[in-house]
Amino acid sequence: MRNTLSYEEISDGTHFEELVAAYFRDIKEDKNNNISNVDLIQNGIGSDGGVDILIDFSISDDIKIFKRRWIVQCKFWDKNIPASAINTINIPTLIHSYKASGYLLICKSNPTETVTKLFTRLNDECRYNYHYEYWDGRQFLQKLKIRRSLFEVFFPDYNEFLTSKLPTQ
Repeated sequence: MRNTLSYEEISDGTHFEELVAAYFRDIKEDKNNNISNVDLIQNGIGSDGGVDILIDFSISDDIKIFKRRWIVQCKFWDKNIPASAINTINIPTLIHSYKASGYLLICKSNPTETVTKLFTRLNDECRYNYHYEYWDGRQFLQKLKIRRSLFEVFFPDYNEFLTSKLPTQ
């Protein structure tokens, strides 16, 4: 039994992508947001051209429901993510070609300083107001901690540990 939430229970990059997709499906159920629908398109195995998951959010502001699309790139690497891992794509062009609002890089480890500076510069200077975000491994684990519904499928050892700590009736 594992007593902490850890990526050690995630077997590979495909499993990590499935976890990310499940996370975004799950946030729709959160009553604290105005998301009325989440549609995901997963690209599957192989060269994805910088797009692992396309997410379409339908968001309500009590006047109208509008859509926002994000391109998500998942990197399940033990080492930090260098700029060369994403430099093979032109991210602004990718966002434009998918009619997206932004690009989110989710890492098991951390993006390097070069990547974080690139995203900061793109956020500051993008003439189209696209958004460039990254979640490092620690940030994503923090977000997962409140998504108990995902534990049984993706973190069975940790789920068993938590279940064993519940008082018996």
